Amino acid sequence: MNNIINLIWLVPVLPLAGFLINGLFRKRLSKSLTGIIGSGVILISFIISFLIFLQVKQPGFEPVVVALFDFINVGKLNISFAFQVDQLSALFLLIITGVGFLIHVYSTSYMHEEESQHFARYFAYLNLFVFSMLLLVLGANFIIMFIGWEGVGLCSYLLIGFWFKNLNYGDAAKKAFIMNRFGDVGFLIATFWMINQFGSVTFSEVFSKAHDTSTFVLTGITLLLFLGATGKSAQIPLYTWLPDAMAGPTPVSALIHAATMVTAGIYMIARSNIMFTLSPITQTVVAVIGLATAILAATIALKQNDIKKVLAYSTVSQLGYMFLGLGVGAYTGAVFHVMTHAFFKALLFLGAGSVIHAMGGEQDIRKMGGLKKYLPITQITFLLACFAIAGIPPFSGFFSKDEILANAFAKNPVYYIIGVFGALLTAFYMFRLYATTFLGKFRGTHEQEHHLHESPAAITFPLIVLAILSVIGGFVGIPEAFAKNAHVLEHYLEPIFAESNKIHEAQPSNQSTELLLMAVSVVVASIGVIYGWTRFSKNPDLEDATGFGKVLANKWYVDEFYNAIVVKPLNALATFFNNIFEKSIIDGIVNGVGKGVKYGSRQIRLIQSGQVGGYVLLMVIGMVILFLVEIFIKK
Repeated sequence: MNNIINLIWLVPVLPLAGFLINGLFRKRLSKSLTGIIGSGVILISFIISFLIFLQVKQPGFEPVVVALFDFINVGKLNISFAFQVDQLSALFLLIITGVGFLIHVYSTSYMHEEESQHFARYFAYLNLFVFSMLLLVLGANFIIMFIGWEGVGLCSYLLIGFWFKNLNYGDAAKKAFIMNRFGDVGFLIATFWMINQFGSVTFSEVFSKAHDTSTFVLTGITLLLFLGATGKSAQIPLYTWLPDAMAGPTPVSALIHAATMVTAGIYMIARSNIMFTLSPITQTVVAVIGLATAILAATIALKQNDIKKVLAYSTVSQLGYMFLGLGVGAYTGAVFHVMTHAFFKALLFLGAGSVIHAMGGEQDIRKMGGLKKYLPITQITFLLACFAIAGIPPFSGFFSKDEILANAFAKNPVYYIIGVFGALLTAFYMFRLYATTFLGKFRGTHEQEHHLHESPAAITFPLIVLAILSVIGGFVGIPEAFAKNAHVLEHYLEPIFAESNKIHEAQPSNQSTELLLMAVSVVVASIGVIYGWTRFSKNPDLEDATGFGKVLANKWYVDEFYNAIVVKPLNALATFFNNIFEKSIIDGIVNGVGKGVKYGSRQIRLIQSGQVGGYVLLMVIGMVILFLVEIFIKK
């Protein structure tokens, strides 16, 4: 079985090969062959990842570092291009390749109307995206992680702006790319700081030296790492790129929002858990920012009418809960929610894509309604995902969200109260979305109604698989209050978080307290479900928002605020430099040199007059100058 772990390099290399084949030969490949190659390489990666997972989950398994070659060797600094196989990376491999494969299969049908070369270009980008994410989670040091980190940033730009002829989509892609660069600077500075402080960026060496490092240094490094995480995982203040990422094809939205890019920040903090545990100030910042993001995004989702925008803000909100878990020391709960969220959020986005496909591209839920009878598979799977994200037992989201909230209560009851309020909002806006889309009467055009039909098998098959996972996926994390040693995931990840758990225990005080907290969250979520279902199934919200609802519909005017304090001043500064500095000074110097050379050459050419007397005079003057120079040198 150890030979299987030595084949870990194949897991990222196969998607890279798919990228190269589909990218280089996109004009020669048929759509069928492109889909087979693009999906097939991810499937093989998943199979290898699953075999590795079977080895890793064996009792007593120790992390294995597979060094491929020396990457950077300068003085005492040696950085290998190495992969680390342990419980955390093995779990993320399954999530990325498993959910990624389903999204690839879905894409073969959803993107079938594209021209062959654009179809191949899409799958090439998709494969490169998966390769970058696999590199990120497999890296045995922060440099390899950062390479994958930048890779997913590049691929998000390429995929969000896939339909590049639409300038608005291009703007959304640039926004995602630029906003992520702000966070990436924090990650990069933290990496340099670690090199200076520890003389290494290898996980094992950095984490072992963290105990002997001052709290000030650890706080500085972890805050910078968290800044990087706020960019990739869309937290305040760098979250506004994520809703705009809806400009990309719907499968791209599912990949970015569910299994890959947005989970990068969660993974990075979970991987560096001991450093964050030793930095209480950073942990508090992470928890507060996460909780604030969860509530802010949930309130915005209440008044969005674009089916993908509702899900986008839902993603931002759920990521906030994951950061809350990280901030209160519930690392297992945060990773657990990453897993369950990958199932139900991918299902929601792919379900939304099925709806949009049936509606001929329409995304406004006010023009939908009554789709239940036309799209039975999409409807039932979407409903199951709504129950999961709302935290209704026994669906997967219930177990993972409850674990985060229970640990939040142990840390600070205020965290719990605000978190439960966010759960109420989540249940409400998700069932507003479900009821407005699938229940009641159809509100679209007659032409749209005439063409309503269930999606083909390549679309419904991933929906069914993800629906099953959304229903049963939570049973790997059954709370200890129900059965002793039932939390399989906690025991599986225990070696990764063992040191942090010794320092910072964040479990509910007793079994009865945990059951009570669980009951409260379920009751509150159920109220949101029932009210959202009954309110919008019969009387959907079709009018434009007014009053405070208009503030929510306009996303608290955060984008307008950023435009006012960042975009417009930068544009004004750029205009100033363009008009004053660049045109007047730079252009003036360049043009002045040109004009000077031209004028000088025009004057000097007059010396060549053809008169012998003039040449004799110049010769005499030259001789006099030479004599004077000679005399001056001798003196």
